[in-house]
Amino acid sequence: MLKEFFLAFIVSIDIYLAAAACCNSGVKIPLSSALIIDMFSAAVLFISVTLSDIISGFITSHTVHVIGTAFLITIGSLNIAKSILRSIIRRISEKDGISVKMGELSVFVKLCLDDSAVDMDSSKVLSMGEAAVLAIAGSLDAAATGLSCGGTNISAAGAAAAVFICGAAALILGSLTGRKISSLNHDFSWTGGLFLIIFAVVSA
Repeated sequence: MLKEFFLAFIVSIDIYLAAAACCNSGVKIPLSSALIIDMFSAAVLFISVTLSDIISGFITSHTVHVIGTAFLITIGSLNIAKSILRSIIRRISEKDGISVKMGELSVFVKLCLDDSAVDMDSSKVLSMGEAAVLAIAGSLDAAATGLSCGGTNISAAGAAAAVFICGAAALILGSLTGRKISSLNHDFSWTGGLFLIIFAVVSA
């Protein structure tokens, strides 16, 4: 189960950061919304691991793994680039009181720039629908990680269970430490991308 929990740890980084961003913005995450985020992440990982095993039955597991590794490095690099972009926008916003308006952008683009933008109705409570949007937007890491597991003897059910447990812990920790993390005035979304690349290199 060690590999399964390492996968769960990688997937849960984004869950933690999203919960921390919501906490810092005063957005509460009810239990029902938290369950949607947690269960969706677990389901995506289960499906992607299962799919990678099915694909490895038609082509060599090595080929599946190579494709998955390239996918992981790509997604990891994009996450790091997203973090750099967030930092640049934050600095522009803080300089001379300039504000960066996101009103015309799609919800998924807004979420790339600011996780707390998921509170679309400004109610300060994350509804089940908004939780689903956040879960979908953040599911790419789970899908990429799962698809890289073809032929690695990783249990889809075990990985999904590990994500459910780690995801729940990430949501709780994010809600408790969000303000402290945000007070550091740094974007940490690059950490998820870094761990994806490390996992890709180590498992290559």
